[in-house]
Amino acid sequence: MRVAILFNAIGENAKTDELDVLEQLEAIAAVLGRLGAEVARVPCGFDLAAVADAASRFKPDVVFNLVECLESYGRLIHVVPSLLDALGIHYTGASAESLYITSNKVLAKERIRAGGLLTPDWTGPWPASGGTPLVKKRSSRRRSRHIVKAVWEHASFGMDDDVIVENADDARLLARMEELAPRLRGECFAEAFVEGREFNVSILSTAGAPRVLPVAEILFLDFPKGKPRIVNYKAKWEEEAIEYRGTPRTFDFNREDRDLLAELPRVALAAWNLFGLRGYARVDFRVDAKNNPYILEVNANPCISPDSGFIAAAQQGGLDYDAAIRTILDDALRRAGRAPAPGR
Repeated sequence: MRVAILFNAIGENAKTDELDVLEQLEAIAAVLGRLGAEVARVPCGFDLAAVADAASRFKPDVVFNLVECLESYGRLIHVVPSLLDALGIHYTGASAESLYITSNKVLAKERIRAGGLLTPDWTGPWPASGGTPLVKKRSSRRRSRHIVKAVWEHASFGMDDDVIVENADDARLLARMEELAPRLRGECFAEAFVEGREFNVSILSTAGAPRVLPVAEILFLDFPKGKPRIVNYKAKWEEEAIEYRGTPRTFDFNREDRDLLAELPRVALAAWNLFGLRGYARVDFRVDAKNNPYILEVNANPCISPDSGFIAAAQQGGLDYDAAIRTILDDALRRAGRAPAPGR
């Protein structure tokens, strides 16, 4: 079995979140090695001809796609899968189309709402394209607290406490989005802030069908009074930060959460089908005081390093790291018409 691992090339000034792909790369290469696979590592940047040449010369049975961005631009996450589609090479995870739609958070929110699922109200994007008026998607019960997010980058990109906008009318939201846009790669939107709990629901395609892994909740512990309860950049990547230490993950719930623990997987599966996902994905939620689950993000290419939330959910569901990676690989091999990986 020949497997090419494609990953985003890392620049000299790469930040911690970008360097994480190297940890994924080595961990997955080790699993593939234990399966007896011949592995090629292919870094991907703007030189797509070099990527195509490397992939074509290696002639992989399948590609393990770890590309999260190109030259640090998350909005280009779909480009390499599009290239692989053109070359007729099968790959793990979501399709190029699914990656494109889910990585544009405003487009994703439009689809979520059109599909009858809940997502927080929003204003944006800023700047509006083509001279069109700023789009507003609000219910009559307008929230006064908003959070400004990048349209294209991952949810924690550029996120610190100052992305929260209090008592926001349209003028204040516009002004704040304009201020934050350069930090958020030029395009952003303002989302109504849902006060409540935060959950992650991971899904893994097993034998061609999506399997919902155990639901995880992100706790907010020992946050100073007035500090926004958000999973910002520090909470994900800076181990010494109070945000990192104060946002542990738990899979333990009380009996009172029984209905919610049934509803979250149902909505996550609906999102999986709505976006035509495959392989593996994670759906992030905020749940309000009435237990209404609002989809924040559909992550069609979540981190799968050994210490990631997705792998923690897989382990909670009885799959060790090797088994989880082998399952992702088998899904791609099945679509490529190949035999499953050995070792089952």
